[in-house]
Amino acid sequence: MTATLIELNSYPLKSGGGTQLPSAELTARGLPFDREFMLATPEGRFLSQRDLAQMALLRPSYDGEILTVNAPGVPALVHKADGDGEVRDVVVHRTECRGVDQGDEAAAWFSSLLDQDCRLVRFTGHRSTSRGGGELMFADGYPLLLISAESLADLNARLDEPLPMDRFRPSLVVEGLGAFGEDSARLLRIGEAVIETVKPCSRCVITTTDQRTAERGREPLRTLATYRTRDRGIQFGQNCVPRTLGTLRPGDPVEVLEAR
Repeated sequence: MTATLIELNSYPLKSGGGTQLPSAELTARGLPFDREFMLATPEGRFLSQRDLAQMALLRPSYDGEILTVNAPGVPALVHKADGDGEVRDVVVHRTECRGVDQGDEAAAWFSSLLDQDCRLVRFTGHRSTSRGGGELMFADGYPLLLISAESLADLNARLDEPLPMDRFRPSLVVEGLGAFGEDSARLLRIGEAVIETVKPCSRCVITTTDQRTAERGREPLRTLATYRTRDRGIQFGQNCVPRTLGTLRPGDPVEVLEAR
């Protein structure tokens, strides 16, 4: 079997748009800057597209120093990341973690745009995955999400209108594993790196949100539920933990080192 990495995506702002990367140094926490920033209520509860579909329209980019966020109809936010502000206790899916508050100007920009009182925070400290001994920042539960291009093709063959891969917000897209080949691969070498699949990804309402318009429908969850329901969840993609770090580039060969 010949498989290839065809896409790398990082999401600097949790629930904002993704940035396709031409290459990346894989870290223990995943791809560079992935979910380093997050919006939270003043009480510390994380905000996402689950509650605020319009967050799909946020287009962040981050170079390690300046966070720029574009959104329709307003001037862009250009924010110098702050590592020394007030540290807030925040919660992501019942997991307590901490974030450095990024100040009133950024908070006002997001609060006005989303019509929701919120603060922008930057990850600090340490957060472990519940399985696999990995670490992450503000991602839901794991530092990497792997999806096979053929898995999406299988789904699209069942839909009246095909959907783009961005509905599923993967970190790594691989071609050549076959439909749902990621489910049976436990350990994979991708370029210089090795990753382990540790938990199937259970999908939520975000997949029904058009990432270009923020409109919601019933697909793909309605169709996925007919053939991808496992353990009381609708599964699509695999959550992964890095085992060997290294440079990743689209075009890198993918080798299944160990299967289930």
